[in-house]
Amino acid sequence: MCGRTCLTLDPDEVLCACKYPKQKPYKNSKVEGNTSEQRTSFKKEPKQDAEDEQLDTPEWRAEFNLGRRYHASYNIAPTDITPVVVSGAHFSDDEDQKCSRIVMPMMWGMIPFWHKGDYRKHGLTTNNCRLEHLMDSKLYRGPFKRGQRCVILCEGFYEWQTSGPAKKPSEREAYLIYVPQKSDDIRIHDKTTWKPDNVKLLRMAGLFDVWEDESGDKIYSYSIITFSSSKIMSWMHYRMPAILETEQQMNDWLDFKRVSDSEALATLRPATSLAWHRVSKLVNNSRNKSDECNKPIELAAKPAKPTMNKTMQAWLNTRKKRENQIKAEQSEPSDSEDTEDKAVKRRSSPIHSQQENSVKRPCFSGFKKSRKSGGSSDSSEIKFFDRLSN
Repeated sequence: MCGRTCLTLDPDEVLCACKYPKQKPYKNSKVEGNTSEQRTSFKKEPKQDAEDEQLDTPEWRAEFNLGRRYHASYNIAPTDITPVVVSGAHFSDDEDQKCSRIVMPMMWGMIPFWHKGDYRKHGLTTNNCRLEHLMDSKLYRGPFKRGQRCVILCEGFYEWQTSGPAKKPSEREAYLIYVPQKSDDIRIHDKTTWKPDNVKLLRMAGLFDVWEDESGDKIYSYSIITFSSSKIMSWMHYRMPAILETEQQMNDWLDFKRVSDSEALATLRPATSLAWHRVSKLVNNSRNKSDECNKPIELAAKPAKPTMNKTMQAWLNTRKKRENQIKAEQSEPSDSEDTEDKAVKRRSSPIHSQQENSVKRPCFSGFKKSRKSGGSSDSSEIKFFDRLSN
């Protein structure tokens, strides 16, 4: 499976990193009776030293793609635009174009040809194409039969470990997978250690198609071919992309004029050599485009807190000062409040309650009892109760 990639090169740098051995077409004629069958093949230049080897630079073909453009990124997600290699024979019938390569921007996630309306709302997950179901798929069978084979370029792709004990998606470890470089001094996560002309990009086989809206505007889109993981990646994930390790594999996959469908499928086999390192969970969010995404987790810095708008910060500071002022006023009561609090505490204290209970206020029933028993009472109390009884 492949759900995120990393490609930090600008278009000119992509072309520099995609140079390929120069090839010359030649023709063989086969005569049988009065008919002649002509077959065009591609002859590779005699093998030379790496320094003297003649290399061709692919052409960059800019497409409108409904106004979408490629932007280099450390965290590329489906629906983003990325550079893709195709055969020049798709755009020209000239003999010298049959072995040429073209790099053009395409959207990741093939748009179904039957879809009408907004191209972003077809409702299908098409960032990956399963090799096992390619010929049975209504979506992928047509592009494959028409020879619309392509190669997706990246410095590496991200994968989350799903093998082993089950974990929540947010808890899975993420890794950057890439091809081993020519020199140990080249570290794919550190652009200061390599240049576009000496770095090896990871190349994945895919299929592309062209979708047209109601106005006639076109957008190119692609899907990455995947199959069951081999031992090299099965410890991490049960699926892996079809990686093209050699120039011969890449030639056979792109050359739809000479290489048949069955021969092209035979070139897709599990990679034999890959490298990887664990990365931080910054990559989990496709909005994170930081250069920390592809670094080894031990080198990645902790994410900094996002900067706040100055107006919002000033408002929060004023509010905080006001809250502190209110707390200070509540913690230092005034003299009247202090006197009242002391009175309340005094009335609620157990000693004060006992004193109030010990001195009973006079009541009429108690006075009547005292008079019947001949007890003495204060003259003012007698007059008061007499008035009440009358």
